[in-house]
Amino acid sequence: MPSAAERTRTLVQSTCSAVLLIPGAERLRPEQLTPEARAVGPDGEIFLLFPADAPPVRAATHAQDDELPVVLELTDVAPVSVPHRIRGRAWVAGWLTCLPGVAEPGRMMLRLEPYEASVDDLWGASEVDPEEFAAASPDPLHAHETELLQHLHAAHGEQVRELSTLLGERSAALVPTRDVAPLALDRFGLRIRFSAGPHQCFDARFDFPEPVRDVGGLRRELHRLFDAARS
Repeated sequence: MPSAAERTRTLVQSTCSAVLLIPGAERLRPEQLTPEARAVGPDGEIFLLFPADAPPVRAATHAQDDELPVVLELTDVAPVSVPHRIRGRAWVAGWLTCLPGVAEPGRMMLRLEPYEASVDDLWGASEVDPEEFAAASPDPLHAHETELLQHLHAAHGEQVRELSTLLGERSAALVPTRDVAPLALDRFGLRIRFSAGPHQCFDARFDFPEPVRDVGGLRRELHRLFDAARS
């Protein structure tokens, strides 16, 4: 399974929603605290791009040499329609500073230096050491996951449903199942959500024999998985 540091790094570098929680900004609208872009540097620092007049920029500028503690909160929502669509959240707490002259006109780059992090997702809840976060790599499929899951759901729904045959005795519990949808995808495997209603659902994980490295390897493993379900 992916480590907590890898899962957190994947969320930070993905397109999931993010807000920067700063002291005194509790009444601001989420869109005022949402960076336009984010990236992770070689030492694990997180770079956040904001409009030059955004509240986080003003707060960091006002703090000047003082350390401004903030929390970057990330929310991961499934890209297909399933019950309970929030797949996980991550929080990265750190010190925020401005990087003047590093952004486009009308924009300002902020630097977040993490001192603690945590993740609570489909794998469970874990604390994340900042050094492990800095050393981790995002899942190699993260840039393609949304498109791949939506494609599986729209074009291969029946094949996804047939994966229930691989669950053995558990498949007997699927008789009332109404909806089956691909929920998550990473280099280690595919997770499916089976549901008979908003309050009756469970997930099944289909692990690959070996972690895949790219989309080509993923396609081969998915074909192998679907062939096994039909046999």
